[in-house]
Amino acid sequence: MKISIKRDDRFVEYESALEGATLLEVLSDIKQNSDNSLCFSSGCRSSVCGSCSMRVNEVEVLACSYKVQDGDIVEALKNVEVIRDLVVDMDKAYSFNQKAKTWLSKLALNNSLDESDEKANALQSDCILCGSCYSACPVYAVNGEFLGPFSLTRVWKYVNDKREEDVQEKVTDIQRNGIWDCTLCGNCSVVCPQNISSKADIEMLRMKSAQYGLMDPNFGSFDGGFGFDGSPQF
Repeated sequence: MKISIKRDDRFVEYESALEGATLLEVLSDIKQNSDNSLCFSSGCRSSVCGSCSMRVNEVEVLACSYKVQDGDIVEALKNVEVIRDLVVDMDKAYSFNQKAKTWLSKLALNNSLDESDEKANALQSDCILCGSCYSACPVYAVNGEFLGPFSLTRVWKYVNDKREEDVQEKVTDIQRNGIWDCTLCGNCSVVCPQNISSKADIEMLRMKSAQYGLMDPNFGSFDGGFGFDGSPQF
């Protein structure tokens, strides 16, 4: 079985005798038996930690769960700094969790969660911060300040938490470089290994914003367009 791995600016072809193996197993085989300079990240090997996220044939996968096919093309995640080979620096993407204030800001101590409340936020809690959604996001590719899918999903988790007393403040903080910048393409939802739909969460955050009279702030910066009578406005 042969696969090609992007290293620096070129693809290097490797061969492995393993059959029916995961990509992580093949990468480990290559490192141990063919090229010990190959660099990649791994952790739990159980699709829980997200550290082995990378791209195969231009689609984001977890190396520990993806079954290798002959001729696969493997490369690092997009939209993040590549440290070496398949290892990337996710610090900037992770920093958006702080910018978006992805925590309970003002806790209502008299509101406790029952089983149904916990289920309402269970899916968003499953995010493993693998970065696949940022790699697949066309908005983040052109706007490095876009808060991005997994941070906005976390915001929805806490906006939807009945213990949060200041929902409006949380929603207000994600208006610019946030929910309105998303194109709702759904790429993030397609590649998420936990089946989380950040697109759906962002749509819910837009609905919540509208309830507080908060609409797309980008409309105010448009220089042209059409008036209500259909005439061009310049």
